[in-house]
Amino acid sequence: MSTSTSGSTTGSAPASASAASASRGLGRPELWRWRVVDIVVASVIAVACALIFLLWNVGYEVPSSILKPLLPGVQGLLAGPWLIAGVLGALIIRKPGAALYTELVAAVISALVGNAWGPLTIVSGLVQGLGAELVFLLFVYGVWRLPVAMLAGAGAGLACGINDRILWYAGADTLFTTVYIVSTTISGAVIAGLGAWLIARGLAATGALGRFAAGREVTARV
Repeated sequence: MSTSTSGSTTGSAPASASAASASRGLGRPELWRWRVVDIVVASVIAVACALIFLLWNVGYEVPSSILKPLLPGVQGLLAGPWLIAGVLGALIIRKPGAALYTELVAAVISALVGNAWGPLTIVSGLVQGLGAELVFLLFVYGVWRLPVAMLAGAGAGLACGINDRILWYAGADTLFTTVYIVSTTISGAVIAGLGAWLIARGLAATGALGRFAAGREVTARV
């Protein structure tokens, strides 16, 4: 009897662990349900970040002119502000597609208002949003700590660097390509990843995110 009971318990343990894992993974029904408040707040984030994009479209010119002579491609360090929308949107909304939605909508607004890159800005937003989205997917939309935020920013930065190399620097040599992609990846990790995480925590601390898990987590610690 003892052996049989032990075997039954042992056999059921993996099943229980598997069920628990599934309940925390992509099979969670609530994970895929976007509430009205999710759509509204994601859209507000996208509009706010589009304003950052528009300001940085002009503001980056001066630091870029300083960095370019130092080392070919190092101006990629300035890409971060254009990558923040996707990471911030995902950290707050915590739903599949949030990173892609916020980055893409911000890029569409930037393109519609007008900038030097025209409609290709939308392509950049799509690619950069996917770069961040894939990192959150890797963690099955269940880990929202600083290291993951920085990895998502790095993913957006890597996607940005590769996309820019194809669209804008088709004739670039190996040195420029390497430096540029490494620079955009670092910028994404620090400015978009760390920056978005700090912004999300700051907003949560004010109580503005009370209807989101991101807000409840911070207030619970206080």
